[in-house]
Amino acid sequence: MPAMKHWLMKSEPDEFSIDALERVGTEPWSGVRNYQARNYMLKDMKVGDPILFYHSNCAVPGVVGIARVASEPYPDPTQFERGSDYHDPKSKPEEPRWWLVDVGFERKFAGTVSLEAMKAEAEKFGDFALLRRGNRLSVMPVGAAQYKRILSMAKAGGQ
Repeated sequence: MPAMKHWLMKSEPDEFSIDALERVGTEPWSGVRNYQARNYMLKDMKVGDPILFYHSNCAVPGVVGIARVASEPYPDPTQFERGSDYHDPKSKPEEPRWWLVDVGFERKFAGTVSLEAMKAEAEKFGDFALLRRGNRLSVMPVGAAQYKRILSMAKAGGQ
């Protein structure tokens, strides 16, 4: 059996927060319109893989909890919805361009493990995509050691 992979998925909390995921339990991760992020969901994610849930574009961006990959990939229905912000007129139901996975809630951290705190310990993270300048990916792989480091920072209270 292949080793479990770890992931980080970003969401703006005013669009969809860890609290919203806790309320609904499981949610389709729709609206991703970056091919690399799409490919991670389509080709690399497996049901049960852990996800660091990251709040972006907010007062204190950072990791706020844990989720899990809850489904196999399937076509993102928003690409076919004409009124949707994520409609893609070039995508056809018989040849979808955009795929998603369902994400299931696991737990919320007591505090945010802030991007600032992670940057302050950048040397302990090694080559971590989240800490690279200009990284805008909404879905990215996380190394096992990086994942454990963030969990230990969360236990210490975040920030």
